[in-house]
Amino acid sequence: MAIVKLKARDLKAQIINELKELLQNHAVFAIAELTGIRAKQLQEMRKKFKDKFKIKVAKNTLMRIALSELSDKLPNVDKVFPYLTGSNAFIFTNVSAFSLYSLLEKNKIPSFAAPGDIAPNDIVVPAGNTGITPGPILSKFSQLKIPTKIQEGSVWIVRDTVVAKAGDVISADLADLLMRLNIKPILVGLKVKVAYDNGLVIPQDQLAINVDEYKAKIAEAYAASLNLAVNAAFPVKEALPFIIQKAVTQAENLALTANILIPSLVPKLLAKAFTQALALAQRVSSIKPELTIPELQALQPTPQPKVEEKKEEAPKVKEEEEKKAEEEIGEGLASLFG
Repeated sequence: MAIVKLKARDLKAQIINELKELLQNHAVFAIAELTGIRAKQLQEMRKKFKDKFKIKVAKNTLMRIALSELSDKLPNVDKVFPYLTGSNAFIFTNVSAFSLYSLLEKNKIPSFAAPGDIAPNDIVVPAGNTGITPGPILSKFSQLKIPTKIQEGSVWIVRDTVVAKAGDVISADLADLLMRLNIKPILVGLKVKVAYDNGLVIPQDQLAINVDEYKAKIAEAYAASLNLAVNAAFPVKEALPFIIQKAVTQAENLALTANILIPSLVPKLLAKAFTQALALAQRVSSIKPELTIPELQALQPTPQPKVEEKKEEAPKVKEEEEKKAEEEIGEGLASLFG
């Protein structure tokens, strides 16, 4: 009996030493809930992510001892002790706690449903040949309102059918039928309860971040800080090109306003002088039109040739009427002077 106790004590000491070594060799560790994870699924995860992290299953008491013995090297580590309850797996990695959480959430393993499981998404039974021989199984299809037909000696599903909506409890009959159809609707993975990252204790609700939202916020903060640095002329590397460009523009504007001769600005100064002279010439011309200013005349619109208007010819009928009237007047005068 004493020998058995000694072996158990040695085994515990070995596990504690392994945990301490893992803690010292990795910047981040997490406590993940192990409930519902089968040994085969855990082995799949270990194999899939062997280059990303290590998974160690141990009793909470042994992990508590390992952490306590390293408390001088792990600041604030006592804050993870409240999470050492239930069945846990311990994950050790050198990626950030947020990357670890995201990796585990995106790489869950599909699993068969068990009676009482909650559907994570709508569960759809696809149309086609089930490969199941007709028999008592038809009653289950009927109970679950899945339309079927018998064809080529097997049961065929007529159309895609939603058998459970997200959040529904999966019944025993549905779990059995989904297994027969080789449909794995449940996503199984390690649920991180808390992570310890270089002295920071980060609970699960703070690890679940919206990456796109945070990217947008970071981009917005960067733009605002860059704008502040440029306007305040704060010489940080990112702002210097904009600060220099702004200073050059302001210096050029000042030189143009003050008519300071700088070789690079001579064309602009000449253009400015010409514009001002032309404006003055237009003003003088409006007061003294007799003064001729060649540059101003060159800008005047070219006069268009005048189009002569054609006189419309009187209609011939009108001329004949006038001639007839004259003849009648002549005859009247002749009769008067006999």
